[in-house]
Amino acid sequence: MSQYFENDSKLKSEIQERDVFVLEKKFLFYTDHGVFSKKGVDYGSRLLLESLLKEDIKAPFLDVGCGVGILGIVLNKVYGVDGDLIDVNRRAIHLTKRNIKANNCVNLDVFESNCYSNITKKYHLIITNPPIRAGKKIVYTILEEAKEHLFPDGVLYFVVRKEQGAKSILSDMIKKYDVTIIERKKGFFIVKCKNRLTC
Repeated sequence: MSQYFENDSKLKSEIQERDVFVLEKKFLFYTDHGVFSKKGVDYGSRLLLESLLKEDIKAPFLDVGCGVGILGIVLNKVYGVDGDLIDVNRRAIHLTKRNIKANNCVNLDVFESNCYSNITKKYHLIITNPPIRAGKKIVYTILEEAKEHLFPDGVLYFVVRKEQGAKSILSDMIKKYDVTIIERKKGFFIVKCKNRLTC
């Protein structure tokens, strides 16, 4: 069975339009088989976006594992910040480009990257709903190596579920960042990892 973090050229395409409301704004997203959250905005991503209302959001941002572009597009439209969106899945990249146009976004770039393989600059904010099904190695690469692509005062935000190993992930992230749980709801943790200025 194909996974959303793979490129399966044999997977049937069946693009669908979905109208969704996030943070009191209406968005149109094109989704398809073989991409994350093909039915719309998943609960974890929605909670992550809602939690950022209390945070100081700065550009530029990087959306890692963007799927169909939900996190990055909402950041751009609601918070008015510029940024980049990346994914390893080419179908996801194609859909994100289409969704950027559909939602009249400006100053967003989307391109293929396996984790940070094609990232050449630094960001004030990195955001991700990490692909847990891809395995611990990929998840930890996304979370730990974010540090190398953040400005000294940069921040990583991510969402993880309790049953997906939140406790151990938090314990490991504390070794690299100043960690704060900014929201906890229905077994989901919204985590803020601030770059240590002394590192």
